[in-house]
Amino acid sequence: MAILYHLTIPRPAQPALDAIVQEVEALRARFGGQIVCLNPARRPGSLYPERLYGLHRLSYLRRREATAQLHHVYNSHPFYFPYLRWLRRPIIYSVTAGLRSRRPGNLESLGRLAAIVVSNGRDRATLQGWGLKNVHVIQPGIDASRFSPAPLPAAPGFTLMVGSAPWSEPQFRSKGVEALLAAAEARPDLRLIFLWRGLLYDEMQARVTERGLQARVEVINQRADVNEVLAKVHAAVVLAEDATLVKAFPHSLLEALAAGRPVLVSRALPLADYVERAGCGQVVEAVSSKGVLAALARLEANYEMRQAAALRVGQRNFSHDVLIEAYRRLYASVDTA
Repeated sequence: MAILYHLTIPRPAQPALDAIVQEVEALRARFGGQIVCLNPARRPGSLYPERLYGLHRLSYLRRREATAQLHHVYNSHPFYFPYLRWLRRPIIYSVTAGLRSRRPGNLESLGRLAAIVVSNGRDRATLQGWGLKNVHVIQPGIDASRFSPAPLPAAPGFTLMVGSAPWSEPQFRSKGVEALLAAAEARPDLRLIFLWRGLLYDEMQARVTERGLQARVEVINQRADVNEVLAKVHAAVVLAEDATLVKAFPHSLLEALAAGRPVLVSRALPLADYVERAGCGQVVEAVSSKGVLAALARLEANYEMRQAAALRVGQRNFSHDVLIEAYRRLYASVDTA
């Protein structure tokens, strides 16, 4: 099966660390195909108009689709890019982040796509409430075989691994970095390990130094064995004020669950619904130091139960095999004649 995978993120500085790239590479390993980058910007946060994405690759895409069976677009939110109207093969559109409550202005065009994929029932209900019928739920998957449970760290206190690093200055607040650092100031036994992506590293180190947290905050700004990092922590956390800021099911939290570590997740993210149902972590109600400390206290009070739930669901529910099989069925259902 020949598939053209359309990515709307700027080319990552470290592709192997990007969750979307990881997912697409897993699909390509099973189904074949080619990745096409549609965003000409060099880094996240560019003001390059979204409506122009892909237009500079249109002639290339038209040539390539002569031997392709379908297109698979990955984008953070439902937006019908103008270049799509010139493509002739069926289009599957995966929405990677959570949805805003505001309706997009291109619903009619989105309704003509072969399929729209979201990761959770919350977002499917939202899209169906807007009148879209072609909506499917496929949960993200990771290579769960890379992760295994390990004994809890022997050091006193509580250690959190923090994923989904900011790619702009305002996201130090909106992704909860400032809230976590303030929580560490307020709680001397709290340690933080941040997984970083190269962007704003100096700015992050300046914040750590300003608060005097160098001894308890580590920022890993290179490719790391996340399984080894998880062996050093009690839980993992991703915070966001808005569901559109990060993936609906952040990979760092799925990796933590696969290693048997419970998670802390913002209420805004669709993964929060799953965490509550499965009992594999704690929902953070507010992106603030108080919100973090309150959720952390609840997690610690029920830690053994939350950890046991993480061990039950992490390896089983978010594997690449489950993801690939779901897309195999979806690809097979699309009329490519």
